[in-house]
Amino acid sequence: MSVVILDKLVKASQLTPSEFRQEIALHLFQTGRLTIGYASQLAEMPLNAFRQLLKQRKIPLYVYDVEDFNLDLKNLRALGRL
Repeated sequence: MSVVILDKLVKASQLTPSEFRQEIALHLFQTGRLTIGYASQLAEMPLNAFRQLLKQRKIPLYVYDVEDFNLDLKNLRALGRL
């Protein structure tokens, strides 16, 4: 599938086409819609470069929230490790 983005939309964003792709990829990764691998492909960047971009933007590679923590506690208790 191909997606066509009008030049006037990219120009209106005041981003280069490369930056535009990166912004879309960052958003889709941050919202959990794409894995880091697919996001780096969309951004047309090597994986390590995309990781560096995430770091510069202070976007975490992994999201570990209270729900994950509680699940870990439950599993550790079930295993007898807590």
